[in-house]
Amino acid sequence: MKLKIIREVFTNKSTIGSLYIDDVFVCFTLEDKVREDGVKIYGETAIPDGKYSVTLSYSNRFKRVLPLIYNQPDLSVESDGVRFEGIRIHAGNTDKDTHGCPLVGFTKSKDFIGNSRAAFKKVMELLKDIDIVELEIINKDEV
Repeated sequence: MKLKIIREVFTNKSTIGSLYIDDVFVCFTLEDKVREDGVKIYGETAIPDGKYSVTLSYSNRFKRVLPLIYNQPDLSVESDGVRFEGIRIHAGNTDKDTHGCPLVGFTKSKDFIGNSRAAFKKVMELLKDIDIVELEIINKDEV
């Protein structure tokens, strides 16, 4: 199983993309703003594009099992000297809900995705039996 997020719409507040599992469209994504390499504003920056591992693990913040995105042995994300911790795929609607994490939803508009809980439920059903899978995040201008 392979996950792919293709980021397509970039605004001053958020980044909207599409989530594919094994090259099949599943839902839309919303992340914080994509910034230049090496630049991070806490709680307002999307993780860099690239390849990551994803595993299901318990989130103390959300009090449930969620997909965790990482590229370091300590389960964090690090790129160009910038570090992110606790990056998870979860439900939410705007950049205020993301804190660097990819949110999922079935509808989209400017700086917003909707029907997020239903989309998250579908994603979790598809990922329920994973151990570790690969996630590739691509910015549309790099496709």
